[in-house]
Amino acid sequence: MHLGEDLLVLGILLVVAYVLGRLGKMIGLPTIPIYMIVGVLASPNTDFFPIDFQSGDIELIAVFGLILLLFSLGLEFDQEEFFGNAKTLIISGGSWVLINMGAGFIFGLLVGWGPREALVIAGMTGTSSSAIITKLLIELRRLANKETPMILGVTVVGDIFIAIYLSIVSVVLSGKTEIWPIVLQLSIAFLFLVAMFSLARWGGRVVSRLMRTKDDELFTILFFGLVVLFAGIGEIIGVTDAIGAFLIGVVLGASSYRARIERVAVPLRDIFAAFFFLNFGLALDVAQFGSVIGVVLIAIVMTFLLSLLSGALLAWLHKMGPREALNTAAIFVNRGEFTLILATLSVSAGLDSRLQPFAGLYVLSMAILGPLFAANSEKIGSALRRRVPASVAARAPRNPMLDEEIALVEAATAAQAADADEYTRRAAKRDSANSQAAEDTVARAKRSHSDVDSMADFALGQHSPEPDDAADRPARKPGRETHTGDYS
Repeated sequence: MHLGEDLLVLGILLVVAYVLGRLGKMIGLPTIPIYMIVGVLASPNTDFFPIDFQSGDIELIAVFGLILLLFSLGLEFDQEEFFGNAKTLIISGGSWVLINMGAGFIFGLLVGWGPREALVIAGMTGTSSSAIITKLLIELRRLANKETPMILGVTVVGDIFIAIYLSIVSVVLSGKTEIWPIVLQLSIAFLFLVAMFSLARWGGRVVSRLMRTKDDELFTILFFGLVVLFAGIGEIIGVTDAIGAFLIGVVLGASSYRARIERVAVPLRDIFAAFFFLNFGLALDVAQFGSVIGVVLIAIVMTFLLSLLSGALLAWLHKMGPREALNTAAIFVNRGEFTLILATLSVSAGLDSRLQPFAGLYVLSMAILGPLFAANSEKIGSALRRRVPASVAARAPRNPMLDEEIALVEAATAAQAADADEYTRRAAKRDSANSQAAEDTVARAKRSHSDVDSMADFALGQHSPEPDDAADRPARKPGRETHTGDYS
């Protein structure tokens, strides 16, 4: 078996992906559409590269990328955030899912596709990309924003919904029509979910003991083996390999080795996920985009409108303002890997062949427009606030309770001012009285001082009337100055 040419081609594609990825970073694009574009360019349907490279050549590696993506999603599942604020998060997250998924399902029916295709379309257009959301929050430095805890909480609810949704989709796509086999498979899927979430919630110590090893190589083999094992179990019991990988990620994320697993899993996820997106691009036929471009445009407009509506609803439920609502909508508008996962599942189930080009063009468009919208949402909000006329703000209705509070504050301020005036008046009066007393004291002191001088002059025999003219005044002895009251 000679693989030299395949390895050469694959290496070239990865280097091209690196170059385009660096260029995409300059304008704030995530790597998902970059890898897909490289796959489209290398696809035999485009003949852009003079190479013969098929999607099946890297199919197994692409499967590893799929299960590691879902494993990382489960690993990031925050149990404390969910169970600590479950009621509020279920209401807000459930409202968000209901609005987007419901509209997506109706949209799928309106464009002429069947119920099974509409169910897949609902997942494609109604679920955001957790990876892109987390990445954008970090890159845009919004982790400290007021709306960020709400966004992360709703994302956790969305992750749980994805697990349930994939279980339902796997049953629907299986083609079963009899009621009892469907009920049995849904029951098995539900019990699998409950068992894995219970193990994650209360079995963290047991899992930590099983993962205990100091050897990094053996540790990596163990966790990767568990991911592949549970992906296979999920595929066998009918809940798909993706949901099996997601659930073992939730379980391992509850152990004390979560940080160590992330340190090893993230590089593996990135490289295998690149193969997954590249493989998806290889399977796309650009010539089929024309048949779905109208549907994609409608889906894009619907996605933005629904994101604005659900963002405003989430901000209202959490008592936040328009600025937080716009930022929330801009973050949740992003679509990514889960849409492609659903497209892959639909193709394997034999659904309408247009779902794959629809998913490809939709994700390519949203992966470009979404991050650009998120990066400029605060600027857009500031521009909209500046355009509000001052007269509109002046005509805004006053709150009676606020008016009453303002009146009370003004009354209290006036009373304090009156007290201050009275205090000043009394202080001035006291100062005046003290000044008069001081003047009287000085006058008495002067009179007393004059009497003492007279008595001293009398005692010295110098008490005589002053001469009228200074020339008649007797000359004093030089070298001695005499002063009134000088008894020497």
